[in-house]
Amino acid sequence: MTQDLFHTTLKKWWGYNEFRPNQLDVIKNICAKQDTMVLMPTGAGKSILYQVPAMMLDGVCIVVTPLVALMKDQVDRLKSLGILASAIHSGMTSRQIDLVLDKCAWGGTKFLYIAPERVQSALFRTRLRTMNVSLIAIDESHCISQWGYDFRPSYLKLAELRDIQPDATILAVTASATPKVVDDIMARLKMKRSKIFKTSFRRSNISFAVREVEDRLQQILRVVNNVEGCGIIYVRTRAKTVEIAEFLRENGCSAEYYNGGMKYLERSTRQELWSSGKVRIMVATNAFGLGIDQANVRFVVHYDICGSLEAYYQEAGRGGRDGKRAYALLLTTPDDRYKAQKRFDMEFPSIESIKKCYEALFNYLKIEIEGGKYATLSFNIFDFSASIKLFSTQAINSLKILQLNGYLTLTEESDNPPRIMFVVSRSDLYKIRIERDELNYIIQAILRMYQGVFGDKLVAIDEQEIAHHTGYTEERVHELLKMLWQLRVIRYVPGNRSPLLILHEERLRVQDLFISPESYEFRKRMYEERVESMLRYSETLDVCRSRSIQEYFGEVVDSDCGSCDVCIARKKDRIATDTLPENIKKALSDSQKNLKELVALIGGDSSKIISEVDKLLSDSVISIDNVGKLRIN
Repeated sequence: MTQDLFHTTLKKWWGYNEFRPNQLDVIKNICAKQDTMVLMPTGAGKSILYQVPAMMLDGVCIVVTPLVALMKDQVDRLKSLGILASAIHSGMTSRQIDLVLDKCAWGGTKFLYIAPERVQSALFRTRLRTMNVSLIAIDESHCISQWGYDFRPSYLKLAELRDIQPDATILAVTASATPKVVDDIMARLKMKRSKIFKTSFRRSNISFAVREVEDRLQQILRVVNNVEGCGIIYVRTRAKTVEIAEFLRENGCSAEYYNGGMKYLERSTRQELWSSGKVRIMVATNAFGLGIDQANVRFVVHYDICGSLEAYYQEAGRGGRDGKRAYALLLTTPDDRYKAQKRFDMEFPSIESIKKCYEALFNYLKIEIEGGKYATLSFNIFDFSASIKLFSTQAINSLKILQLNGYLTLTEESDNPPRIMFVVSRSDLYKIRIERDELNYIIQAILRMYQGVFGDKLVAIDEQEIAHHTGYTEERVHELLKMLWQLRVIRYVPGNRSPLLILHEERLRVQDLFISPESYEFRKRMYEERVESMLRYSETLDVCRSRSIQEYFGEVVDSDCGSCDVCIARKKDRIATDTLPENIKKALSDSQKNLKELVALIGGDSSKIISEVDKLLSDSVISIDNVGKLRIN
């Protein structure tokens, strides 16, 4: 493949004349059928890395991404360019999934986007064997590493993609990973003939700063009033998002809040208000994360210390993606270490607490002992936590440990299709007298269109498809299904947007539940190390902030940034030191002064002033009389 061909493909489909730094080298490596590991900041054009080579190679490109909203956005964007693209997610019926997989097998799709959980599906793995797959691109690949800050057990199954499609090239992409995590990613994905491409972790246009303050709200107000443009303020709790947004509005600032407890439509609306510039400041938890790619963010303030430098770098790096100056400010308090220990206790509930959470979960789901295997259920973690009077953080982390041990999977929030099952047998259905023709017509349509509706599991249906076959509107189909539910003919779960809880095993007695001590202790140790690295970054006063971040990610650094708070303080100190002799002589030019008066007049570091006075005395530039008064000679 010639250099011209790469540029022609880029220009033809995406309209760009030139590649960004490193993009072309990565694309050439992929087209040479070499597995490729890429570390590149978010917003640096990661999608081009797999989209260009996929258009130049025969076969389907499978893209694994954890965020359904991002998946849909990418598919829509590719389709608008005339490129065949599809996605499979939990918001689809089995019939819709079947059609997408058929297209992939017969060449009707160039890009197939899937969530990591999809690889666990026996149907998907079977159909994958029939496809001609050229490239497998794994976004947020740090999630596969147990050393990583955002490890997700669902990613562990991704190695099976290589087993099923051994000739496909693997591209693993992440924005932040330490050398240890990179090695782990490559080993777990069984990458071969691989090459690593790194973009520097230095963000030269971002001024990093850490500030210990007593009144964080007033400090935020100073930033907001002194830095032009839009910004993000990250906080740890949902309550704080509301409180700080209200405080900013009361002080004349345009602000909204965003957190994981809000409904999907409300979150989407607020994100759009911020992205379009109608709202200047977004106060958010880390739920405001993946897929946020606003170019003109001028400041990112962290109200609380993060759990890891990786998370901090990702979030702070949402500023200045247009290449212009931006500011990343971390606010700290004297008791951050104490609060970190308290959070640690939340992040790692005891094994006894995890077992109690397991029992409470099945009681909440109303599933008996030996029941529930393979069940897929809509699940609200916050409702569950409230029902058992447990902090949601503790509940989430208990479920993570259970997921790590193979008992269940808790997916990302996504669109879930409506589901039904008949609660009467097929023979009893014909004995029931249903006097409304519409209801009988809907029943007949369901029986023609869907199999397994008389089983013991809810079956996903497509209300739009039923409406098409019956001639009713979607709204009418929904109403008729509710009527059949009220008549106790079917069990009906309307479509919704929530995480899914997938149970891999039947409910066990608590005494039979086994939590691997190795996995538990390992995760605990990794968490401690990451928190300590974050605390060291926040407490260090004599090392360039950018240098600290770069070296943490294994980068060799030959110069300081010159723009962080440490570098600026050092520069001011150097200037003050250089001008100190002249300032002392100027202060003594009009009258004699004792040392205390001189220090008070000049200000700054008293030890440096005293040291410089001693030097001037030894050089006989100034002298001191018998009552301690200094004067110029």
